[in-house]
Amino acid sequence: MIDKLSWITVYPELLLLAMACVIALVDLGVQSPRRTATYALTMLTLGAVAALEALYANGAQTIYGFGHMVVSDPMGNWLKCFATLAMMATLVYARPYAADRGMLRGGELFTLGMFALLGMFVMMSANNFLVIYLGLELLTLSSYALVALRRDNATATEAAMKYFVLGALASGFLLYGLSMIYGATGTLDIGNVFKAVAAGQIKHQVLVFGVVFVVAGLGFKLGVVPFHMWIPDVYQGAPTAVTLMIGGAPKLAAFAMAMRLLVEGLLPLAIDWQQMLAVLAIGSLMVGNLAAIAQTNLKRMLAFSTISQMGFVLLGLLAGVVNGNTLSAANAYSSAMFYVVSYVLTTLASFGVIMLLAREGFESEEIADFAGLNQRSPLYAGVMAVCLFSLAGVPPLVGFYAKLSVLQALISSGETLYLYLAIFAVLMSLIGAFYYLRIVKVMYFDEPITATTVSASADVRLVLTLNGALVLILGILPGGLMSLCAQAIVKTLTS
Repeated sequence: MIDKLSWITVYPELLLLAMACVIALVDLGVQSPRRTATYALTMLTLGAVAALEALYANGAQTIYGFGHMVVSDPMGNWLKCFATLAMMATLVYARPYAADRGMLRGGELFTLGMFALLGMFVMMSANNFLVIYLGLELLTLSSYALVALRRDNATATEAAMKYFVLGALASGFLLYGLSMIYGATGTLDIGNVFKAVAAGQIKHQVLVFGVVFVVAGLGFKLGVVPFHMWIPDVYQGAPTAVTLMIGGAPKLAAFAMAMRLLVEGLLPLAIDWQQMLAVLAIGSLMVGNLAAIAQTNLKRMLAFSTISQMGFVLLGLLAGVVNGNTLSAANAYSSAMFYVVSYVLTTLASFGVIMLLAREGFESEEIADFAGLNQRSPLYAGVMAVCLFSLAGVPPLVGFYAKLSVLQALISSGETLYLYLAIFAVLMSLIGAFYYLRIVKVMYFDEPITATTVSASADVRLVLTLNGALVLILGILPGGLMSLCAQAIVKTLTS
């Protein structure tokens, strides 16, 4: 018998699932080429789900359901709220772009987007290995279909094939690692895994071998070196609307999965997985920043930029335990959470501008396509410049404070190795500033290729302006979001 408390933990997921099915059926009767009714219903549903998640998160309660397989806690609820808002913004930007490319002949973009979001929710709520894998598969299968949504486009089909093959490989890595940990501990429950590992009565070698495969699976989902091979090809090949769906909200789910598995389940093995994360972070910062310099395609450049940005998230995650001491854990993990939230916010606006400049039959993906944008549209050039400065870590934007909080977590640990890692990260960020500032130079100082002005519908203009403004406002006043992340992490870790 499932008790009432169990249902309370999954109300937002049930609402999302029910409405995704309803919208798929309603869409069958929609005649509008822009799927107006489907779009409106999707937005209303996502708005209601985001409000419900914010309500849960404000309650700051931790509730377990379905025999401890599912958990509703502040960290998970805030991440779900942010992921829902990110999906709403993505769909606002994506609709005009998708309509011009024949991707709205049916409502698949909206329904698959909602099922992908449901997969993220399941990953964020998971307190059991099987539930994590269930959410991961729901997200990835929806993503494969989204990448291949333009069936008549050879590049998108190729990107979908690459994503599918490498994604299946990564899922296998993760599943193999989880099965080894289950074999060593005899439990699938994340809390019980923690207790079994902390008791120290298990073969250490078997556990560490399992952790290696788990970290490899997480590395693929975060897109860090050497598991980054799919990112540039999929980002460039997928329709820009789908690129944002893959590169935005799912990063929050990947962070939640890393927290659930590594911190809540395998914290006693921190000395082992932190060393692995350090190697992945160094590789990601180096490869991401150096490879981005050589790119002329903006989406491919932003793909390598993503790899380096995820390197910073790993730096936050690896600074939590110092010589077996967990005093700096809350500070380190909250800085990583703040970083991933601010990164997603900035990515939304930057891809929103790329989609806005794209016209029917023209993708606007090359850096040269942004030449003289300031003369054509000062507002959109300003939003793009704010995003690029934020990604580069220029004050007073949110990206600067995110980088600062991660570096502060590293330095305050007092470890010499972490100090060197912080210095290395700063040097790599200086290299990274070059390719971001190059686009600003092209937008403001090069002659425009075309004289056409940039037009957008009212909803796109409103959301894009608000998105750009938040990147600036949260940089000037970061305290609110930082304390929200800190409280969420503390309450989750102590529950």
